[in-house]
Amino acid sequence: MANVKVDKRTVAGASIALITVERPEKLNSLNSDMIAKLTAAAAGLLNDPEPRAVVLTGAGERAFIGGADVAEMAELTPRNAAKFIMVLHGAAAALRALPIPVIARIRGFCLGGGMEIAAACDIRIAADDSTFGMPEVSLGLPSVIEAAIFPRLIGEGRANWLLLTGDTLDAKKAYEWGFLEDVVPAAGLDVAVEKILAAIVRNGSQAIRAQKELMRRWDALPLDEAILSSIPDFVHAYNVGEPQRMMKKFLERKKKKKR
Repeated sequence: MANVKVDKRTVAGASIALITVERPEKLNSLNSDMIAKLTAAAAGLLNDPEPRAVVLTGAGERAFIGGADVAEMAELTPRNAAKFIMVLHGAAAALRALPIPVIARIRGFCLGGGMEIAAACDIRIAADDSTFGMPEVSLGLPSVIEAAIFPRLIGEGRANWLLLTGDTLDAKKAYEWGFLEDVVPAAGLDVAVEKILAAIVRNGSQAIRAQKELMRRWDALPLDEAILSSIPDFVHAYNVGEPQRMMKKFLERKKKKKR
């Protein structure tokens, strides 16, 4: 049965949320029901104070998310096409709105809407047998919504190639182009994901949340405004008290090493 499952697990002593898109018989493609479930899964974590990070993945070994459901899109009309694509955007926006890091764990096909969902995540790690592409133009459609992230993520020329040809990329090229932060052998994918999770959770939890919010704000501001807008966040960190605690521990460790 098609579903989107949310599990909690522990990595390096911290709680992590795992969202799994489960429709393996259809390459985890997203129909309206699955999109609604993915949105609900992300929204359900929005105000959850427990998880320190989120991992998004697809069930099975064949696909992360194989795209939006072509069978459903083939039946769209001008009247309901906008609703369908706005709902898909809502799922990506719900992931981007999470105040904690979201890591895309990618194995297999990551196409169309699936690649856009991956782009909405903060960090993307893929198995070396993964395949990426934006095939919408081959189906008579332009790529829209989160495809707008691609020029700033991989550069204008590469985004043009990706969106205008409909051709696919292997994981190595997707990494070289800057879409992926890491590519590993399939057998080592979970180890690579846990390594970056461990690196995240050893940091200040409030600092990580503040940093993610800042980076989203920087996306929307001119450089000079982005720089100055961050100063109150630096001051607020001291109001929370996390830097005082963590720097005290840091200095105590240095003193012990000198003895």
